[in-house]
Amino acid sequence: MRNVIILGSGCAGSTAAIYAARAGLNPLVVVGHEPGGQLFLTTEVENFPGFPEGIQGPDLVLNIQKQAERFGAEYLYGGVQEADLSKRPFRVSIDGNWQECRTLIIATGASARWLGLPNEQKLIGHGVSSCATCDGAFYRDQKVMVVGGGDSAMEEATFLTRFASEVTLVHRREEFRASKIMLDRARANPKIKFLLNATVDDVYDVSQNMVTGVKLRNLMTGETWDQEVAGFFLAIGHIPNTKPFVGQIDLDPDGYILSKGGARTKIPGVFHAGDVQDRIYRQAITAAGAGCMAAMEAEKFLEHEGH
Repeated sequence: MRNVIILGSGCAGSTAAIYAARAGLNPLVVVGHEPGGQLFLTTEVENFPGFPEGIQGPDLVLNIQKQAERFGAEYLYGGVQEADLSKRPFRVSIDGNWQECRTLIIATGASARWLGLPNEQKLIGHGVSSCATCDGAFYRDQKVMVVGGGDSAMEEATFLTRFASEVTLVHRREEFRASKIMLDRARANPKIKFLLNATVDDVYDVSQNMVTGVKLRNLMTGETWDQEVAGFFLAIGHIPNTKPFVGQIDLDPDGYILSKGGARTKIPGVFHAGDVQDRIYRQAITAAGAGCMAAMEAEKFLEHEGH
C-alpha cells in the first residue's frame, strides 16, 4: 500500500515527487512510456528559472528526478495501462502489475500530434518542434515553417515572427478552424506567408542532424517541390494521456482533465498536475508548479485522513 503514486516523470511528476518525498510520503513514481515527458525531446531550455546559460531538456528532467530520489522517491519503469478509481484504495495496473495507493497524482502529460513523416522523429529537438514558445528564439533571422490551421497554429506563427525573418504557414485546406481574430492577426503580419491546399511529405536533413528544408506537395495538382527552412513547427494539437481514466474522472471533449479547483479532480484523493490538464501554458515551469500543488494537496488529504 502506497501513500501516493505519481503517474509520469516529467517536470510535473518529478516535482510532485520532491514535495511528496520531503513530506515523508515515500512516493512511487511511474516513469511512463515517454520517460521525462516532452522535455526529454527538447535540446536547449533557456526559460527555466535558475539556469542563466540554459540547460539541456533531458538534463533538467534527470536533475529533478535525482533531487526527488535523494529524498526517498522511488522510480518504477513502466506505464499505466488500467486504473480503478471506483473505490479506495485506488488501484493502477503498471504493465500488468496492480499497485494500490491512498492518493494518486496523474501527471501523465500530453503527447504532441505529429505528421508521421519519414524523418520527423529523427529531427525532433534538431529543428523539428511542437512548441514555438520553447524553441522560437533559436531561429532569429531565419526562415521557419508552421503546419496547422487552428488558433494554436496562428498563435505559434505570430509568436515566431518576433525572431524569424519569414514564417510560412502550411495548411491542407483553404478554410481554417482558427477564430477570425487570430486568423486576421496572422494575415495582417507581413512576415507570415500562407501556403494553402498543401502538405509536407518529408523534412530534411538527417545526415546533417538539423532541419535544412522540407518537401512540399500541392494537394490540388500533386506537384512537389523543396523549400529551405531552418525550423519546422507542428501546431496540429496535443493528445492528453488520459485513456486509462476515461469514464472515471471528468474530462473535456479533447480528453484533458477538468480541474475541480487547485490540483483536485472530482474524486477526493485523486489529483492532476501538468499538461494532462493544462492545454494553455504547457511550459516546464508551469508543470513544475502544478506538481508542487498536487503533492501539497495529497499531503493535506492524507493528514486529514489520519495517515
